Amino acid sequence: MVVLGDSLTAGYGLAASEAFPAQLQRALDARGVAVKVANAGLSGDTTVGGLSRLDWSVPDGTDAVILELGANDALRGFDPVTTRKALDGMLRRFQERKIPVLLCGMVAPPNLGAEYGRAFNSIYPDLAAQTGAMLYPFFLAGVAADPKLNQGDGLHPTAAGVAVIVDRILPQVEQLIARAKESRRH
Repeated sequence: MVVLGDSLTAGYGLAASEAFPAQLQRALDARGVAVKVANAGLSGDTTVGGLSRLDWSVPDGTDAVILELGANDALRGFDPVTTRKALDGMLRRFQERKIPVLLCGMVAPPNLGAEYGRAFNSIYPDLAAQTGAMLYPFFLAGVAADPKLNQGDGLHPTAAGVAVIVDRILPQVEQLIARAKESRRH
């Protein structure tokens, strides 16, 4: 399983052992789920960047992908059409490669206005519905805006914040693994 993402995946400001993929690996190990979780997080990456590096970041033989990109697009105020197109391109590429995906949604910062928020926030549920990807609606659910769970920049979770994300996303990750096992049988 590859986690393709930005600094939230890479583990910005954290020890490698505290990054999301490492904590997810430990949680799966503790449940006796035999899967290797690879960290393909790149701090500062955008959806367009993720699309351009998809083939080498997600090597042949990958059974499942957690796709966590879009936060930097929103922070930089990128046109939601560009973000949607790049995410759609990645999801379709994974479909062609028969790799099931858990798409992690992101929410636009409120300072960009309601219209931008509506356009950006609809991308993830729309694309999941169109492509059949699984959807985790908001990657930072339960962590965003909680100073106790975020680093000083207010954007990147602490190790404790990552633990909350892992705990909340784990049921969907287990469904993703089940889907990957099922698709391998066919």
